Amino acid sequence: MNNKIKAAVEKHAQLILNAERYIWRNPETGYREVKTTAYLKEKYEELGYELTMAEGITGFYTTIDTGKPGPTLLILSELDSVICPSHPEADPVTGAVHSCGHHAQCAALLGVAAALKEEGMLDGLSGKIKLCAVPAEELLEIGFRSELREKGVIKYLGGKSEFAYRGYFDDVDLAFMVHTAKKYTSLLGSVGCIAKTVIYKGKAAHAGGSPWNGINAIYAATQGLTAVNAIRETFKDRDCIRFHPIITEGGAMVNAIPESAKIETYVRGMTFDAITDANKRINRALIGAALSLGANVEVLDLPGYAPLKNSTAMLDMAKAAYEDMFDGESFNIGHEFSTGSTDMGDLSAFMPVIHPYSGGAKGTSHGADYYIEDAYEACVKCAMWQIKMLRALLENGAELAKKIVSEYEAPFGSVKEFLEYQESIVSSGDRIVYTEDKAEVRL
Repeated sequence: MNNKIKAAVEKHAQLILNAERYIWRNPETGYREVKTTAYLKEKYEELGYELTMAEGITGFYTTIDTGKPGPTLLILSELDSVICPSHPEADPVTGAVHSCGHHAQCAALLGVAAALKEEGMLDGLSGKIKLCAVPAEELLEIGFRSELREKGVIKYLGGKSEFAYRGYFDDVDLAFMVHTAKKYTSLLGSVGCIAKTVIYKGKAAHAGGSPWNGINAIYAATQGLTAVNAIRETFKDRDCIRFHPIITEGGAMVNAIPESAKIETYVRGMTFDAITDANKRINRALIGAALSLGANVEVLDLPGYAPLKNSTAMLDMAKAAYEDMFDGESFNIGHEFSTGSTDMGDLSAFMPVIHPYSGGAKGTSHGADYYIEDAYEACVKCAMWQIKMLRALLENGAELAKKIVSEYEAPFGSVKEFLEYQESIVSSGDRIVYTEDKAEVRL
């Protein structure tokens, strides 16, 4: 079967490589992937697929029925880019660039779709295969996404939670997605995060003539960041807490005391409890800084991504599939967690998933020197491996997939339970109420 898989994918190698180049040249950030969605829609429909387009946003999915009863396997690719204006090939207007490798994921999944149309590729399989091009994995432009949320366009910042909320994954039992990297490998998982917007509110005044009449929001913001830095050593190493803010707004003109300063950041951590505890302490530090200067501070906390824990049974399957497919090559499973975050963690909260890596890239992820140096390795070979994995899961009456699903202990019992937890994170509003002789603080 290995030779049949390789031949089926090779037949469409040019389609795959063309897609990698097109999407690389047209990078778009989350919920803005209009050209990418249109391009892939055209290619999937030319292959004969009927797509379900996400209503009001980017992305789509299609379902392949093997004709035999069994579980539904979800295979994903991510549409969005990051922003790195210093990259030589970044969009000159937006600064967007695929120095995340998502464009190669999309090309690889297109290759899977094309190869599955070839004769014999579905033979011996049971259940359904759902192929999904999902938007907005990179958790950036929080202000823009918060506006979409306020308008009711989206409910969640990340595309996978948004798709889950819309019911697009209600029939799914397990999932995988291969992320482009430097080599074929996997980690045990990654940390989760809360997304934060922090707005310090001061009072404008003439910066030269009467600064004593103002309250400097920039000073309050820098005090807040210093206060958080002062508590970093209280975070336990095992919890992998990360806090990395940027100031996105800070005053309207140099001759006025800044009345507003805005910060965007995450609070990352290994577990739900660790993230929640760290977030409370960080909020206390941020609020205390505002209080010390007589400013106010609005803190908007939104669910970011859940911690990812790869299914060990699926990792074992991925390793076996790779080493059988590519004789003589080895697939390493590292015994550590990434301190980056991904919304594949959201799916792992209620179903078994894996998020392994393919090879073919070079340079620093999200950096100005990131490129795909071997598109065949990153996309064509990756498509072969994905088909090998889906066959391992769904052949023999989908025996392995059924076993994995039955034995998986999810943090939450259902999509509904998980999304209810996500909503419990949401918090907003000014955190200090001043009266004549006291101030009341809400953490």
